[in-house]
Amino acid sequence: MNHKKVVLIGGMGEGLGSALAHYFSAKTYQVIGMNRSTNNQVGQEVIQLKVDLADQRQVRHALEEIKLTHNVPDVFIHNAAELLIAPFEETSVDQFEQCWRAGTLSAFVLAKKLLPNMAKKGGTVIFTGATASIRGGDKFSAFSSAKFALRGFVQSLARQYQSSGLHIAHILVDGIIDTAKSRKLHSLPIENMLNPMDIAECYWQLTQQPKSAWTHELDLRPYLEKF
Repeated sequence: MNHKKVVLIGGMGEGLGSALAHYFSAKTYQVIGMNRSTNNQVGQEVIQLKVDLADQRQVRHALEEIKLTHNVPDVFIHNAAELLIAPFEETSVDQFEQCWRAGTLSAFVLAKKLLPNMAKKGGTVIFTGATASIRGGDKFSAFSSAKFALRGFVQSLARQYQSSGLHIAHILVDGIIDTAKSRKLHSLPIENMLNPMDIAECYWQLTQQPKSAWTHELDLRPYLEKF
């Protein structure tokens, strides 16, 4: 059995997922990532499992595989989402459902499998939200509905599990995360975007908070972002 502290990242894609993996690895955590595809930006010390996070059978099998050699996670980060930017009239039922499955159902499936055991030992659970979690924007009907639902789900989990010593937090990432893809798509100066490693540091800080002063919701944005 590996005796390192374990962080499980559900939705360990490029950008924030990679930054979280690098940051927690540097803190000597064993990082285990679940994603629909392999992330080539993380090191070999990171365990990667190809999983459809909305499929409870795939999640169950992946967690059973992890359990053979690793402890119950000390930290669980849900970072999965499906971003769709499209007018309501052009958004199909399948696209709407996929946003919900990727961003909300996946959170339910993973939490269902992880939280009961994590509550027995304590730890930290963090869910990544967005501007769309609190404000439905034009062309974001599918994405925002999934993020609104996720926020309510996390509030319910926090109210159930907080007294057991399990810290549950929701992060509003209010802005564009700086990645090669987002630079090309949005053509924004670097100072107008969130540095993914800076976000990862904020996630880490949440895991270090004393029980007498836990943060449930934290909003992060660049200093030039209007709000």
